[in-house]
Amino acid sequence: MKIAILLSASLHPVSQRPALSRIEAQAVAMALDLGGDIVGFHAGPDCVAAASALGHGLPRLVHLRTQPTADPVLPLVAELQRFQPDLVLAGPRSVGADETGLVPYRLADALGWPILADAVSVERMSDGFKVASALPKGERLICKETGSLVLTLHPAAPPPRAYAYAQERRGLIETRSIEAELDTSPRPLERPMRQRAKVKASATGGSAADRLKAATEIAASTGGELLVDPEPEMAARAILRHLRAIGALPAVKDSSAT
Repeated sequence: MKIAILLSASLHPVSQRPALSRIEAQAVAMALDLGGDIVGFHAGPDCVAAASALGHGLPRLVHLRTQPTADPVLPLVAELQRFQPDLVLAGPRSVGADETGLVPYRLADALGWPILADAVSVERMSDGFKVASALPKGERLICKETGSLVLTLHPAAPPPRAYAYAQERRGLIETRSIEAELDTSPRPLERPMRQRAKVKASATGGSAADRLKAATEIAASTGGELLVDPEPEMAARAILRHLRAIGALPAVKDSSAT
């Protein structure tokens, strides 16, 4: 069985120095428990943070050296198509860097593989994998998938193995320079937020037609008076009476009061 682990360029939340995220170290531990040919993949200008995975037991790391502004998905897709893994493990997002969390989903879409999020355990079966995903209140969702699969881990997954500097020194790093390629994938459109219309509360009684009418009709106005072609003075007095009635103008004091 071949297992690929996606490693990001994470930063330590306090020191802001390159550091392997805990959940990616958990992915290494999960892969070691499953066994097989395990390889880590990182696309970026350097692999300082990803190299720490070797100290947690990762036997081999493939560093795809790209420009700082290059899209990491394109070289990762090409390398995974060449490696043909049975399982791809990744964290939900990097820490302290470009935390979009879209890389695993874009990879799965480009490869045509299913993706499951928040995995806490995975079991190898004869025709695929049995995955337990975390749900609220400690519940678990059990899924069975056949064929190759992409998993993003949940923090509740088994803890990572202890780090050993000597083990990191023994690990193998393969660096491959990648030429910049034009990314033709669609980009999300950014625009100012628009205030959404408020939804009226639905009526609870009557027929479906009555409830639809109650939810869509405009409430009838109450009070007021209708003036047809009034004199200017009469119209002005009516406007003043209405403004005083709704509290927009102070009420007129009674001059006869003593």
